[in-house]
Amino acid sequence: MRLLTLTAAVATTLTLTAGSFAATATAAPRSASVVPARTASAWTARPATYPKTVTVANLPIRMDDGVILRGDLILPADANGNRIPGRFPVIATITAYNKGVQQYAGGLAGGDPTYLVERGYAQLTVDARGTGTSSGQWCAFCTREDTDFTEVMTWAHSQPWSNGSTAMDGPSYMGIAQMFAAAGQPPGLKAIFPQVPGADVYRDVVASGGQIDAGFIPLWLGLVNFTGLIPPTTVPTDLSPISVLAEHLIGGGNFTLPLLLQAFGGGDPAYDGPFYSQRSPINVVDKVKVPTFFISGEYDLFQRGTPLLFENLQKRGVPTKMIIGPWNHLQASAGTNVGNAGLGSLDELKLRWFDHYVKGIADPTLNSDIAPITYYEQGTGAWKTAQSWVGNRHAVSYRLSGSSRTALVDGDLTTGAVTGGTSDIYPIPVAGLCTRSADQWTAGLLSTLGDQSPCFTNNKANDLTGIVFRTAPVSSPITLQGPINAHLFVSSTSGDGMLSVAVEDEAPDGTVSRLTGGWQVISDRALDTSRSRYLDGQLIQPYHPFTKAAQVTLPTGAVAPVDVEVFPTGAKILPGHRLRIAIQAFDIPHLLPTLAQLAGALTVITVHNSAQYPSVLTIPEVGPAGSPEAASTATGAATAGQGRAAATRAVAARHRALAARVEKLHDGHLAAPSGFLQAN
Repeated sequence: MRLLTLTAAVATTLTLTAGSFAATATAAPRSASVVPARTASAWTARPATYPKTVTVANLPIRMDDGVILRGDLILPADANGNRIPGRFPVIATITAYNKGVQQYAGGLAGGDPTYLVERGYAQLTVDARGTGTSSGQWCAFCTREDTDFTEVMTWAHSQPWSNGSTAMDGPSYMGIAQMFAAAGQPPGLKAIFPQVPGADVYRDVVASGGQIDAGFIPLWLGLVNFTGLIPPTTVPTDLSPISVLAEHLIGGGNFTLPLLLQAFGGGDPAYDGPFYSQRSPINVVDKVKVPTFFISGEYDLFQRGTPLLFENLQKRGVPTKMIIGPWNHLQASAGTNVGNAGLGSLDELKLRWFDHYVKGIADPTLNSDIAPITYYEQGTGAWKTAQSWVGNRHAVSYRLSGSSRTALVDGDLTTGAVTGGTSDIYPIPVAGLCTRSADQWTAGLLSTLGDQSPCFTNNKANDLTGIVFRTAPVSSPITLQGPINAHLFVSSTSGDGMLSVAVEDEAPDGTVSRLTGGWQVISDRALDTSRSRYLDGQLIQPYHPFTKAAQVTLPTGAVAPVDVEVFPTGAKILPGHRLRIAIQAFDIPHLLPTLAQLAGALTVITVHNSAQYPSVLTIPEVGPAGSPEAASTATGAATAGQGRAAATRAVAARHRALAARVEKLHDGHLAAPSGFLQAN
């Protein structure tokens, strides 16, 4: 209980300070020079139609099970503050952070709602079940809560102040709520504008790589529960604050605390399964049919997930756009620097999107002004565009070569010949503290509160806690964008442990910029090839089941391939710089082993690289296939000329064969072939 109280206290600090630190929270990284994209050409934001707004607080919204949710409605008003008569299209935001508190929360609020109301929209902000002024018990995107989202939109569609057309906006939880609401296909819903929504909550944030997130999830659960206990700023006349408080307390006791204890204790919530599947928008996104504009962040909690939602909609022909900026979760939620992309401010983009798709205002240059994807390129500070996710990319693999010694010697990263070697990773439980990962996986809280540690812009000190492989200074730029795979052959003294991988850019002066990261517990290495992504026949985004049944430790001395999903990014390694990969055994405070994993995590992991054990880093390089870099692909994977389908089958078969050999060895049914067992 003391842990929950501390968590809640820190979480509410996040809520109440986000606004006051807005300038800090929305600043681009100090190492980056931001080069805006071209400004949208033909469209300009229309001026306000109405001078003021008026708020109607705590409207009761009855769900089909009798639970009452409550929403605040903001309507256009004249200069005297009198409500403008008539019906308006409604933009709804459903929050778990207490609508009365959220107006002061800055980075958690996702912009100023009055901007759109002054231009002829109504804004409805609703407390989710079991939060704020709403009755019931919160259950974090359970089936009942997801049903509520659709019912709220159906209700808004039919109110006397609504013209029948609706839309949704908001970041984070509010963005995820939009995906579930849209999947319910409520009448009247015309468009949504989710900022930083998750897709697959287990892989995106809860247990990236198989260890439990300790940096964000406890803070988030505490935030929701604590803000649910804050008395309403305006008390409804038909509401008993005591009864609502009691419901919220019971909800926290029945859901939040047991969930945390079971997850860190190694119980069912530590593994993927129906609990997380039901709470993952990627499993319902096929039902979303309305135009959707995404805001994403290179350093966001949902860095992995948001692009997957975009990709699904685009492939099905649903109008969709995505901007990916150099932002952590609070920065992308606030949206203050969205205008740096050169396409308009957050408010202006919402106005343009909703005017066209909700009000039906013609916008003939919308698609020519705004590309499907606009993303920030690390290394140059430029804004780039793309027509599709992982489109116009080719796979390039860099082999690990030689040996690396922790804090002493770096190995090589090459597309040429390999020198065999082994490199030991020691269990140093401070790894991760001096890196941007610490800020990213606390949602940007550290930088928001004023911590401008050099660790956030230079990974060099943190890399002393593990092993490093790097290219020679490149003579021509390496441009990459999309998901990355680190295919590493490893052994472990305990048969388990975690690989924490950072892909980095090393400047000529020795500064090391973390581009992105990935994580993988060795015993969770089982690969589902049917759900993994291949590019030019090479694995580029592995998919692991993360179930208890699929979990297998390594036999003593056995060497096996482990594919580490490194989260997607966009970057350019400039001439004179080096591409590098750093590998550690911990990423604190981001991830912690469960009690069941703890003994296995305190191990020495050995990375093997040779002709027999081809450990490689595979990136999605931007540019035409057939370039010199593309011709240097590694590890015997099929070339693009062999045909994507055949190459994919060959790589998948190789994975299955290797996995089968290791599992048979583990069961004692297969003698180790020569060279398969390696001494540490």
